[in-house]
Amino acid sequence: MTDTLLDSRNLAFELYEVLNAEELTQRERFADHNRETFDAALATARQIAEKYFAPHNRKNDENEPEFVDGSAVLIPEVKPAVDAFIEAGFQNAGRSYEQGGMQLPNLISRACFAHFQSANIATSSYPMLTMGASNLIGTFGTEDQKKRFFEPMLEGRFFGTMALTEPHAGSSLSDLRTRAEPAGDGTYRIKGNKIFISGGDHPLSENIVHMVLAKLPDAPPGVKGISLFIVPKFLVNDDGSLGARNDVTLAGLFHKMGWRGTTSTALNFGDNDNCVGYLVGEPHKGLSYMFQMMNEARIGVGMGAIMLGYAGYLYSLNYARERPQGRHPDGKDPTSPQVPIVEHADVRRMLLTQKAYVEGAFDLGLFCARLVDDGKTGSTDEQRQLAHELLDLLTPIVKSWPSEFCLKANELAIQILGGHGYTREYPVEQYYRDNRLNPIHEGTHGIQSLDLLARKLTQNKGAGLRQLNGLIQDSIQRAAEYPGLQELRSALEQLTQRLQSVTAALLGDLGAGKVNETLANSALYMKVFGHAVVGWRWLEQAIRAEEGLARGNAADEAFYRGKLQAARYFLTWEVPACNHELNLLEARDQTCMEMQDSWF
Repeated sequence: MTDTLLDSRNLAFELYEVLNAEELTQRERFADHNRETFDAALATARQIAEKYFAPHNRKNDENEPEFVDGSAVLIPEVKPAVDAFIEAGFQNAGRSYEQGGMQLPNLISRACFAHFQSANIATSSYPMLTMGASNLIGTFGTEDQKKRFFEPMLEGRFFGTMALTEPHAGSSLSDLRTRAEPAGDGTYRIKGNKIFISGGDHPLSENIVHMVLAKLPDAPPGVKGISLFIVPKFLVNDDGSLGARNDVTLAGLFHKMGWRGTTSTALNFGDNDNCVGYLVGEPHKGLSYMFQMMNEARIGVGMGAIMLGYAGYLYSLNYARERPQGRHPDGKDPTSPQVPIVEHADVRRMLLTQKAYVEGAFDLGLFCARLVDDGKTGSTDEQRQLAHELLDLLTPIVKSWPSEFCLKANELAIQILGGHGYTREYPVEQYYRDNRLNPIHEGTHGIQSLDLLARKLTQNKGAGLRQLNGLIQDSIQRAAEYPGLQELRSALEQLTQRLQSVTAALLGDLGAGKVNETLANSALYMKVFGHAVVGWRWLEQAIRAEEGLARGNAADEAFYRGKLQAARYFLTWEVPACNHELNLLEARDQTCMEMQDSWF
């Protein structure tokens, strides 16, 4: 059977040849597991995704949620899919047995969830948001908050959201106006408006738990004055039963280009001055708490972008193999049979570009999932600390690089189908529209690039950056053992050496107070940094492919040859092209910075 969600052989390659998932079973937390239990969980995820999620992906797109009598109404297929997801245990795949979970490594649970993201990104967003919100309460909530909200979320009875964005402020959280007034009984009264709240209203659960950022009356200005509140759609009684409807109102639904099956809501809090909220943690520390959910969501967004790119790649690949059209340029006989379009060099170029983007990004996403495991279950404090530092550095990359380049893969999938790709009779146009959201939400490219250059590079005195550079150098040295990888390792080495020089100069400028000038071209820097990281991950895949070829299994030879060819494409076509951005960064080009409003 042809893979349509993701390439099962590539998934096995990543988990067991590149990222050594079986090694995790040597850790106490995962000692009950082995490759068989991992593969069983993956097979179940694929089965549920194919049976319940994929069939209504198009219907989700064609029948947006409707605003009826103050509530959001979805197509009926969404709830059985989500229920099947929860019943199979994927809502709590990584949680402990004591919490009703499977106690799977994050690496495996992310790989499981990738099937649902590929099958139906809109429906999969509801449990993804809930997992993030429940993690937030589980980490920072009181015992009462955990009993009242966290436990029903684990059971799948309550769902969750994150409510950050406001109409007047957009991504500028320091300017939010939502207020929280102490009610004198330990609760607060929330008043304000939030927009673009994914999953802000739906009929999928008994309750919806909003994680809301707001400011107390004595809050200092800016982000240091933000607090975090639990604001449920329905109040919860002491015995766990649902109480009265809270003063949270669905003001309307946004009509989107993609992700149409996910409700995107405008919510009003406290229209009747009686919106009850519960403070999470300490006052004025809400944004630091929320970053846990935001960072989880950023990795989730990156994986969503990857899987939409992956779905488009697999569809266009199968189409190219089955679609006869034209002949080779040297074929002069018009009566000769047409060839499948996969035989045409330019179609192969587009397929190879997609493969390089989506499989490079897929490796990066799973590598970051493995870092989560190392950060939580590593054998030493040092190992756990190293994993945290590297994951912090890579989070803006794993969010933004796939959002940009897997979207380009979707564009190429449309191009391969030609006119058919531009029609709604084929799914590739929907994949593109769905993926177009990912460069925007959970922090735009611009925001992520500022985070990378102004904050993440120097965090912990540059520990994450030093670690990354060391890992890249290790891969370059190990690749020297293989004659066929010399050109590839050389290209990565040249890029990283020049990038290190540019990085040192830019950080020097920041240290000298040239903040605006240095950050003006941060998006260029992030593109080069991302290419260096993905180039490293492709070199790692190439090393593993060489090792696989050396084992001599004829059935795998084509797979490994394809890996090496994709690595060659990325490291000899894409990586050297970054010299243009490096030239601009070295010259401190101010073309965009110096442009004036009136000149437009």
